[in-house]
Order: sequence, then structure tokens, then C-alpha cells
Amino acid sequence: MTAYLERRRARVAAAWGLSDEIVLVGAGHPISIPGGQDQTYPFLSHSEYFYLVDRECEGGLVTFDPKEGWTDFVPDVTEDERVWEGRTDVDGTPLSRLPAWLAARSGRKVAMLGVAQRDVAADVTVTAEARERLQQAIRPKDEVELERMRRATAATAAGFAAVRQLIRPGMTERGLQVELETGFFRHGAERTAFGTIVGAGSNSGVLHFTPGERRVGEGEHVLIDAGAEIDRYASDVTRAYPAGTPGGFFRELYEVVLNGQVRGIARCRPGTEWREVHLAVARDLAEGLVGLGILRGSPDSLVEQDAHALFFPHGLGHLVGLGVRDASGYLPGRKRSTRFGLAFLRCDFPLQPNYVITVEPGLYFIPALLNDPERRSRYRDAVNWAKVDTLLGFGGIRIEDDVLITPGEPDVLTAAIPKTL
Repeated sequence: MTAYLERRRARVAAAWGLSDEIVLVGAGHPISIPGGQDQTYPFLSHSEYFYLVDRECEGGLVTFDPKEGWTDFVPDVTEDERVWEGRTDVDGTPLSRLPAWLAARSGRKVAMLGVAQRDVAADVTVTAEARERLQQAIRPKDEVELERMRRATAATAAGFAAVRQLIRPGMTERGLQVELETGFFRHGAERTAFGTIVGAGSNSGVLHFTPGERRVGEGEHVLIDAGAEIDRYASDVTRAYPAGTPGGFFRELYEVVLNGQVRGIARCRPGTEWREVHLAVARDLAEGLVGLGILRGSPDSLVEQDAHALFFPHGLGHLVGLGVRDASGYLPGRKRSTRFGLAFLRCDFPLQPNYVITVEPGLYFIPALLNDPERRSRYRDAVNWAKVDTLLGFGGIRIEDDVLITPGEPDVLTAAIPKTL
């Protein structure tokens, strides 16, 4: 086993602090494509398994017994798999020996992580505690993970550089997606980290928009949210580009979002509560909207009322690494807020060295939110509704970077992708 995997497993074992309980972590199995096609959907091992094993293994299982350590169980390779898929044996203990391993530990509580193993009776409480502690152990990135993420961000930068030159009236969202992803793959990406978002004009205000055949119109802008993935490690970047010379309201709103994002990144220091970074950026955005004549009142009061969330309805960011959401979540004991301005916060914990987190403020004109009569009544004095009504077809602007928390200045891993106008 490599030294970095030994260090990971030692850190996880220490985080679990088990005395008698055992842990099973399953990789999962491929899912067949319906219709008799004799194919499966692309297989990726569960991230909890992959972190501990660092390889794809259909049907694999890694176990931990605090009295004896780790065991890697691997499935026996059949003749058909060797003939049709060219599969070879994987180092590890044959999975056929798992029943005997479990029988020797009969009566001990079991935590079942990753993809659940059939016929294993897991303890719900022990499983929940083991998963939470594993997530906390995964959050700081080691040097192997950071090296992969830097390669992923380099491939992402190449794709954004290629697509930026092609944004002009007449191009389709789908066409831009193809050119962007081609740039990723030409520079080492194995897959996209998530479904690429490309939204032109009003579509840029749909937070998770799937690109289609809509063409970019004259005077419109395009929002692109995408990232390459290498060796299971992801990048996640958003940029908004005008189809032509930036000017008018686009430039004004863009500068508000950029100012909030730059200031938000500067606040990403060890020990800083992520919720406080989010609220500080929300205040910056509210102040910018007041300056544009869209909101009315004190920025602090507007954020307390959650008026800003009419235009910034999502959280400031999330952890990224082993997958695009990685080990995001809340500190134990904290619960999701019911406030309009905090309900979609994906993280709620203090930042720590070697966390990688996205900083992605955005401002949008979303009819589903802004045409709601109840919200119009609640915020009748805080919003210049007459001006908002003229902007309902504008869409939105979001700017996102991946930020590594260090003992000093934050390190923007995606700094090679320009974001200034």
C-alpha cells in the first residue's frame, strides 16, 4: 500500500476512535441500462470507498476492525469478465471470504458506509457517527489530492480559454458546451465534474441550466458553470461573458458580483466561520444593489430581512475535491436554517487549512421568485419593483473560483481563468 493511503487510513481510524465496532465500506455495483443493451451506466466507486482505496473496483469492499486493522476485499473475476471485458485480478482478499470474516466477528456492532452490502445488519447510530467522522477526516486535502485538483483546474482553464473566444451572437448553448468540454478533454480531463451549465440571456438566471439549442442574442451574455475531473478530483468554475463589448447594466451588475467575490475570497482564513463569510458577501451584494437602485435601505437591515436573497438565493459555496460536492455539510450539532437567506447554505463550519471551497456569489432576476405576490408584499418597501420588472428577462451573473485555505493568504486554484472585464 502506498504511503499516502496508509496516512489516510490512519487518520480515519483515529477519527473513528472505535474499540469494538467494525466498519464496512462498499464500492457499489454497475447499474444496467434498460432495454437489453448488454451495457451498464459508467461506473464510479462510492466516494467513501474510493478515498480509502484510491481505485475503481466494482463490487469492492474495504473493512476496518480496530483490533486487527484494514482488509481489502475484492470480487472474484469470472471467466466471462476476462473474455468480454478483459478484466484481471485485483490485489486483495477474495470477496468469497467475507462471510467467514463476518462470522468471526458475530455479535459486534457494524457501521455500513459507501454502498450497503446485502445481508449485513448495520447499526444505524454507529453508521451515522462513523460517516460523520469520515466526512470530517476527508475535508482537508492531502498533497496527492491537491496535485490532482491542480491538474483538473489546468484542464478547466484550457476549456474556458477555448470557449471564451467563441461567445458571440448566433452561437448555441450546446455548441459552446461542446467546445468547452473538448478543451477539457484535450488537456487531460477524464470526464466533466458535473453536468455542464451554459445559459444564454434569460437562461443564465436558471441556477442549474442544461444547455440547449438556444442561440445567443445580440447584447446578451452567457453564464458558464463547469469543471474538468481528473482521477476523480474535480474543479468547479463559473464565469459570465458578454456576447460583444461589455457595457450598460451587465457591466454594473458584474462589478457588484466581482467585488463581493473578491472580498469573499479574502475572508477565507483558518478559523473563520463559513456562515459569516456568506453573510458578509450578502451584505456586499446588498450594498451594490442599493447603489444600482434595485434595493432600498441599509445593507445590514436588508440582509437581516433576507431581502438580498431575492437576488442571491443560494449559498456562497461548497467544498470541492473528491467530486464536486465532496465532504460539504454542517458541523455536528448544527442544523440547516429556515431563513430565506440561509436555507440553501451547503456548509456551516469554521474553515480549516487544506479545505478547498468554492466562492461563488451571484445575482439573478428569477421570475419564479420575483413574481411571487407574497414576496412582493413582504418586501414592498425594500425593493424598487418598477425597476425589477424591466429586468426580469436579464438572467443572472455568477462568478466562482476554487479556493484553498492555507495558514496565510487563500490560494485561488482557478486564478488562471480571467474574470475581470
